[in-house]
Amino acid sequence: MKDQGLSTSDNSVRGSQTSEAMNFHADYTDIFGLLCMETAKSGGESLIVSAGAIFNEMLTKSPNLVQELLKPLEHDRRGRILPGKLPYYKIPIYTTHKGHLSVSYMRKYIESARRFPGVPPLTSNQIAALDLFDELANDDRFKYVKEIQQGDMQFMHNHVALHARKGYVDWPEENRKRHLLRVWLATPGARELPEEWIDHYGSVVVGQRGGYDLPAAELKAPL
Repeated sequence: MKDQGLSTSDNSVRGSQTSEAMNFHADYTDIFGLLCMETAKSGGESLIVSAGAIFNEMLTKSPNLVQELLKPLEHDRRGRILPGKLPYYKIPIYTTHKGHLSVSYMRKYIESARRFPGVPPLTSNQIAALDLFDELANDDRFKYVKEIQQGDMQFMHNHVALHARKGYVDWPEENRKRHLLRVWLATPGARELPEEWIDHYGSVVVGQRGGYDLPAAELKAPL
């Protein structure tokens, strides 16, 4: 099992005094894990939703909008620009490949990609599809709420599930502040992904995808 997550400096996640809720998204690897070192004073619950459940519900409610999520959409690289690449790349939110339905979702990166020359604004159908996706992700019928306690570990399969977090209020004392350690894992035996995911992960080779190995990245695993 190859660890692809400790090449970035934000894997030790410490909160400020307060933090807004985090929207549903999938990380840039096969599996991501969290280890809770300290909990917030209140809030911060983990939210999980099945991407397949959202897809099936959209097929029932608005099959025309599902088609928008199967088409490539521009995504902002947010500064993680590899040599010779544009500051954005294109990938569908949902991809079917060799019998598997896989998801990749980070709405704010889709929206911020519109700032680059040559990237068209989102159409009304695309916006409607993203809005319905977000609505279903936050539907109590589909999402699971988990209060993470000190010492708990959580692992998520990014190709089939999305995660989010509720807002929280933190402790004023520095040694009590919310503190999570995060790791990104590229696993042997993982599902195959299509070539169009190369720009998303940097590679689609099983066991060698996820994370970014950039020259300026500082190798750091703060404990």
